Amino acid sequence: MVRKLSVSEFLSKARTLPVIDVRSPGEYDHAHIPGAVSIPLFDNDERAQVGTKYKNAGKDAAVLMGLSMVGPKLADFVKQSKKLNPQNKEVLVHCWRGGMRSGSFAWLLDTAGLTASTLVGGYKAYRNAVLDSFAQPLKLIILGGKTGSGKTDILKELARQGEQIIDLEGLANHKGSSYGAIGQRPQPASEQFENLLFQTLLTLDTSRQIWLEDESRNIGSCFIPMALWQQMRAAPVAFIDLPKAKRVARLVTEYANIDHGLLVEATERIRKRLGGKVTQDALNALANHDYATVADLTLDYYDKAYLHGLSHRDPSTIQTIETAEDDPRETAKHLIEWVEKANATAAGASIHSMSSSS
Repeated sequence: MVRKLSVSEFLSKARTLPVIDVRSPGEYDHAHIPGAVSIPLFDNDERAQVGTKYKNAGKDAAVLMGLSMVGPKLADFVKQSKKLNPQNKEVLVHCWRGGMRSGSFAWLLDTAGLTASTLVGGYKAYRNAVLDSFAQPLKLIILGGKTGSGKTDILKELARQGEQIIDLEGLANHKGSSYGAIGQRPQPASEQFENLLFQTLLTLDTSRQIWLEDESRNIGSCFIPMALWQQMRAAPVAFIDLPKAKRVARLVTEYANIDHGLLVEATERIRKRLGGKVTQDALNALANHDYATVADLTLDYYDKAYLHGLSHRDPSTIQTIETAEDDPRETAKHLIEWVEKANATAAGASIHSMSSSS
């Protein structure tokens, strides 16, 4: 018997069971529940044809057309589904609204001996849960610092040392600057980026502190959800102050072996921001493979841009962490000590306040 599950029940079971997305390939490719497997009831053209038939001739005619399209595929649907979980033969199924597509697919699997559950409200209900999650209050700490400070590596070190993190740039497949897409996989759609972010949140203890890197609202073509962005802007910032020479050296290491043409294109994209002379100087340096000069010139722009954004924060929320060496492990250790000390001080002040009032 097919069971209908709420979003929370569905996602809880999805930790151990395969999820089948029966929407069209186009719907799935745009965005989907992370980890879901696409077994479309209709391909893109078939879905369009059924939709047109529904609009022009009504539901009954559309259903008949759909049945004629799906009929030859039924055995293959069952074979594909059984391969996903051959041991206990239990799967989860969803479509767009939790209606006919997932219901009929789950009925077929149930008839064929599998245990199938569907998502009430479908992917649409899941998306509502995704968007609602970003408004929940979180204990965020923002890891700040100018370009080349090694913030991503520090973030990863924080995770290795037991801290909770959200790697926004990792989820977005982009490092944030004009050069940020170089060497990265294609970016997900913003909707899929939100789905990946939600999946990460589900793995975290939201009663504990969570570290995120300081970002612009957009990371390449992906946008941080406004509700989360507003929390990030109000959160305390640990500003890593690493000397420019160390940052230049890091950037040279990261980009010196990358396709030369891509570096030229990225530099040209910020021509208006750099100015004509600086851009030409940077391109000349690239032509001579003088990557240190390129980094030095572009950092002047990026440093000003970052500090301008930082100036819009409440100064009392910013703590500068000076470090002379580019050592993510030691910096992460220092950050944890700083937070523990700050938390202890805050707890002590709270106890003192309670004692005074009594």
